[in-house]
Amino acid sequence: MFDVTRFAKAADSIIEAGHFLYQRGWSPATSSNYSARLDEHHIAITVSGRHKGKLHPGDVMVVDLSGHPVQSDCRASAETPLHTVLYELFPEVGAVLHTHSVKATVLSRLLSAGQSLILEGYELQKAFSGVETHDATLTIPVFNNTQDINGLAQKTKQWFASHQGQPGYLIRGHGLYTWGETMEDCLRHVEAFEFLFECELEAMRVRP
Repeated sequence: MFDVTRFAKAADSIIEAGHFLYQRGWSPATSSNYSARLDEHHIAITVSGRHKGKLHPGDVMVVDLSGHPVQSDCRASAETPLHTVLYELFPEVGAVLHTHSVKATVLSRLLSAGQSLILEGYELQKAFSGVETHDATLTIPVFNNTQDINGLAQKTKQWFASHQGQPGYLIRGHGLYTWGETMEDCLRHVEAFEFLFECELEAMRVRP
């Protein structure tokens, strides 16, 4: 059983995040999915196919860490396993956001197969939790898009088990996943990523 009061607060944070991300153009239409931890066994997550700019409490449901609905007849996002593996791997994580911005989508397609996005030397890297200097190097892996979500979830789990401290990843032609201890942290990460993606794309454009 999950705490109903905690669920209500988590749902509110997800709804507010959806409205903000939609307004910024980072979660168009019914794309994207968001979640927040309720306890060590449950998360709140967006219901599949809901418009992220028009979320209301009925658009958020509870699943356990196996992805099974709890006290709900709704269907969670097909990408729920990509959320649950992060909560299993990182006990400190309190929220996960998956967005579909133009910059994340385009940049992920420009990187060669097997190539990660390397971010270094940017002052805004300090927006990510645990990063204290622009001298840090952040490695953002790019996973190929697939309909085998369980298989992709295991790949991400294996990669981050040996690369802890990295703040997110891209799915080629698809979008960004990032996380944080709180929803506020997570939203800050999305905003920082979007700035850095734009910088990288502009550098590619002007580089001889």
